[in-house]
Amino acid sequence: MTESDVVRALGALAQQSRLQIFRALVVAGEGGLTPGRLSESLGLPSTGLSFHLKELTHAGLITQERDGRHLIYRAAFSTMDEVLAYLTQNCCAGQPCELTDRTATCEGC
Repeated sequence: MTESDVVRALGALAQQSRLQIFRALVVAGEGGLTPGRLSESLGLPSTGLSFHLKELTHAGLITQERDGRHLIYRAAFSTMDEVLAYLTQNCCAGQPCELTDRTATCEGC
């Protein structure tokens, strides 16, 4: 992942509605969500939701798949993992380590 890819991803997430959408899709997992479900659960109007989904798709953070008449959006977990790996690439003074829990403490630091 390049620095510009990371900037694009973080830029897309640096807006409250897009962050909420992305987090909802992460929680939904591989099943994903339709725009209708996202709009309903987050209280976002469909016109604004469409714009935010486009921005997240352009940043590579979500994917879109057609299922009959419905569009299903899913978090792109591989991209999320690549962004996190890029951000933590040189943590712990360059020593290999793993995140041990949600508090982002590194082992061996």
